Amino acid sequence: MLIQENLSLQQKLEILADAAKYDVACTSSGVDRRGRRDALGSAVSCGICHSFAADGRCVSLLKVLLTNECIYDCKYCVNRVSNDTVRTSFTPEEICTLTMEFYRRNYIEGLFLSSGILRTPDYTMEQMYQALWQLREVHRFWGYIHVKAIPGADPALIERVGHLADRMSINLELPTGDGLRKLAPGKSREKILTPMRQIQRGIADNRLQLEDARNRKKIYPAALPEARLSTGRGQQLAAVPAGGAPGPSAAPAPAEAGAVSAAAPGTVPAAASRRRSVPSARSALRYEEKSKFVPAGQSTQMIIGATGETDHQILTVTEALYQKFDLKRVFFSAYTAINEDAALPALGTRPPLLREHRLYQADWLLRFYGFEAGELLSPERPFFNEELDPKCDWALRHLELFPVEVNRADYATLLRVPGIGVKSARRILRARRSCRLDFGDLKKLGVVLKRAALFITCCGKMRENTPIEEQFLTRILTAEEQKKNRRQMDDASFRQLSLFGDFHLENLDPGPADLWKSLSGQL
Repeated sequence: MLIQENLSLQQKLEILADAAKYDVACTSSGVDRRGRRDALGSAVSCGICHSFAADGRCVSLLKVLLTNECIYDCKYCVNRVSNDTVRTSFTPEEICTLTMEFYRRNYIEGLFLSSGILRTPDYTMEQMYQALWQLREVHRFWGYIHVKAIPGADPALIERVGHLADRMSINLELPTGDGLRKLAPGKSREKILTPMRQIQRGIADNRLQLEDARNRKKIYPAALPEARLSTGRGQQLAAVPAGGAPGPSAAPAPAEAGAVSAAAPGTVPAAASRRRSVPSARSALRYEEKSKFVPAGQSTQMIIGATGETDHQILTVTEALYQKFDLKRVFFSAYTAINEDAALPALGTRPPLLREHRLYQADWLLRFYGFEAGELLSPERPFFNEELDPKCDWALRHLELFPVEVNRADYATLLRVPGIGVKSARRILRARRSCRLDFGDLKKLGVVLKRAALFITCCGKMRENTPIEEQFLTRILTAEEQKKNRRQMDDASFRQLSLFGDFHLENLDPGPADLWKSLSGQL
C-alpha cells in the first residue's frame, strides 16, 4: 500500500473522486428543504442524481471518498488492502473546502460522501461526522448530503451523523451471506444489518416525535419556542467546544431549555417572560429542523455478477429489505472485473449491464406497481428474460387476464398492463369520469400504445385484430426490444460524457457547411 501524504487538494480529488465511481447514487434527494438567509444552499426532492468526477464532468453531487485506504481485503473492491495502488485521505476541513468551493461555482447542489475504513470503523465515522458538522454549523451549508454509514462503527456516532445527513446508506455488498463470506471475509451480515436496523428505528422514532411536536404546537401555540426545543429523540442543545464539533459525550443543555409546562391553552408559561433564558422562535425552529433524523431515508447497494446468485434470489432479498427495513431504494451495481482473483469473473469480462437493467425494472414493479417477487420469478424460473422487460414477460405468462377493458378496469389492473404506467393509469381514472376513452385519448394521456394496444380494449374493441397468443405477441414485443437491448449491451453507448471533447466527433474536421453554420449562428 503506497500512502501519499504530500499531495495537493487537486491531486487528492483526482484519486478519491475516481475511486468513488463504483458507489451508486443515481437517485433523487428525497427531501425538500428551502434556503435560509443565514445558510447556503437548499435541498430539492428531485434532480440530485449525478456526481462531480475527476475528469471534469459537470454534475450535481460532489461524490468522493474520505479515504481510499482500507483495512479490509474484499476481493471485489478496487480499494482492498492487498491492491498496489496510491492511497490518500481528505481531512474534514478539505471536504468542507471542496464542497463549498464547488457549490459557489454552481457545479454541485450537494455532497455524496463515502469512505474506505481508515484505522478503525469508529475513527473513520468520527472523521465523516467532523466533516458534516463543520459543513452544517461552521459553513452553514443547507444543501443535500448523502453519507455512507460504516459497518461496525459506534451507534452513537451513527446517531449523530444521522442528525446532520439527509440520507444514509449501508452497502449490503452481496445478496447472500455465503457470497459475503466468500468475497469479503472481514465483513459479516450482522455488522451490516445492525446499523441498518438502527437507522430504521431512528427514522421511525423521529417521525413520531416530530408528529407529537406538531400536535403540541396546535394545543399550546403560545409556547412554541419551548415546545420545539423538546423535540428530537430527547436530544438537547449541546455546548460546542471552540474549534471543533461536539463529541458523542457532549453535555446536555441547561434545564431552562426543557419541555413545555402543562399550561392552559393560549397562555404563556412564566419562563417565557424571562427573555434571556428562552430562545427565539427562529432558533427554536432551526433546532427542530436539525433534529430531523435522516429525513430522506436510507438505501443500500448490491453487486450483481460477482457471485452466482440468481435473479430470483436477488429480487427476493430486495423485497425483504423493503418490507423489513423500510428502505427508500435498493441499488444494483453490475460488477466490473477490476481485480484478478480465482473467485471472481476473469479480467475482461463485460459487466452484466442488461441484467442490471432488468433488475432495476423489476425493482420499480415492486415499489410502484404492486408486484411481488414470487410473481415475477420462481426457483424453477430463476432469471429474467433479457429480451423482454419483466412486465411484458409477466403479461405473456398470464394471457388469461387479457385483454383489459380500459373504461372499466380498476387501478391495480391498469398498472399490470404493459405500456401503462403510474401516471397514465391515474390520468385514465380521472378522464373516464366524464367520457368514454378511445385509443386516441389514451395516446394523449401518455399510454405507450405500441405495447398497450396488444393487451387492452376500448369500448370492447381492440385497436387491431391481434390474436392473444403467446408466440405471436412475443415476436412483436421482442422486435421492439432488440434495438434497446443492443444499445444496453454496447459499452460505448453508455460512456460517461466529458467536458473536454465528444468521443464521437473528436477526430472529425469541420467542413465548409459546418463553418458557415457556426458563423451564421445555426450551430
